[in-house]
Amino acid sequence: MTTSAPLVVVGSINADIYVEVERLPHEGETIAARSGQTFPGGKGANQAACAALLSYPTYFVGQVGEDGHANLVKEALASAGVNLDHLNVVKGPTGHALVMLQPGGRNSIIIVGGANASWPRLDDSIGQLSANVQQLIRQAGAVLLQREVPDTVNLEAAKIARIAKVPVIMDAGGAEGPIPEELLKFVTVLSPNETELARLTGMPTKSLEDVIDAAAKIQEMGVKQVLVKMGEHGSVLVREDGPPLMQAAILAPVVVDTTGAGDTFTAAYAVALIEHQSPIEALRFAAAAASLCVRSKGTIPSMPKRKAVMQLLADHPIVLD
Repeated sequence: MTTSAPLVVVGSINADIYVEVERLPHEGETIAARSGQTFPGGKGANQAACAALLSYPTYFVGQVGEDGHANLVKEALASAGVNLDHLNVVKGPTGHALVMLQPGGRNSIIIVGGANASWPRLDDSIGQLSANVQQLIRQAGAVLLQREVPDTVNLEAAKIARIAKVPVIMDAGGAEGPIPEELLKFVTVLSPNETELARLTGMPTKSLEDVIDAAAKIQEMGVKQVLVKMGEHGSVLVREDGPPLMQAAILAPVVVDTTGAGDTFTAAYAVALIEHQSPIEALRFAAAAASLCVRSKGTIPSMPKRKAVMQLLADHPIVLD
């Protein structure tokens, strides 16, 4: 089913500081939280942990700071089975995020980049990825990127991967600004949600037809496939070599926390892609993983293991018309 080529995740690692609130405070207002906890997170770390928990060999390339949060996130990734040989320590704080969790799993998030935003250039002043990391990327089954690290890091990784004919999957979440068109030319699969897709294209995404039209505009920028995450409305894969594929969401009985569900979906799809699952199988696999993720609190702590995903798929077989 799998190959020996690993998934290489280049990206962010955060400590997620959770506060549970009934509502968001108004300007100048102070409110009390029901509870507060700190969890390991960050889009890159989330996706690496998810892939490893799905029993796929996964390497993480990223940076932490010189503080207590670094141990929290490193231990979580190691416990998930992620290879951390290429996790660097830099001066300053580890990245962190304030997650304001509201009833029904709704969340609002504020990111502090920290170590994620300060990738030093190497001694040759040419790049930010070491020779060992570059070689790791060339031997990967796929490279997974997000937007919580500098565009220059993503561009360097994507170029190396494309030259080596390694698929590049990029989650569009993490930064509000446009994605450089030079970077998009090296991306095999771009995975935004509807809000990110609207922001990137300036087009409406209210209906499925809107989403497909906006995804087609992304393809004009050089991306081969656009995988749009639509929450409870499922997902759609817009591709070059066939009609769009729709996947309904596998709804959870109770939604506790949606934080990390998109990362889980993207990572599970990346694993399925390396494993040469068909597009339909890959979408179902990702939908099942995301459904399990929203059923508990936290990001990495809520990532499902492969056995649970396969059981959920068995419980929701494809119904043929």
